[in-house]
Amino acid sequence: MNKDNGGPAFGEFQKVGEVEIREGGISVRDYFAAKAMQSLAGKHAAKCVVIEAYEIADLMLLERAK
Repeated sequence: MNKDNGGPAFGEFQKVGEVEIREGGISVRDYFAAKAMQSLAGKHAAKCVVIEAYEIADLMLLERAK
């Protein structure tokens, strides 16, 4: 399955001629999931936390795309 990961978060700037491009770093989806995990930790089993965190991240990406 190919998901929209929101592009890179906190990547490094690479200069190509006159243009600066941000590359690398974790995806925005992974960043959102990591933030969601902080609020879920200790409330569920580890596997459930990961699944729920990515479900929250996907919802955040949908809302961000509006």
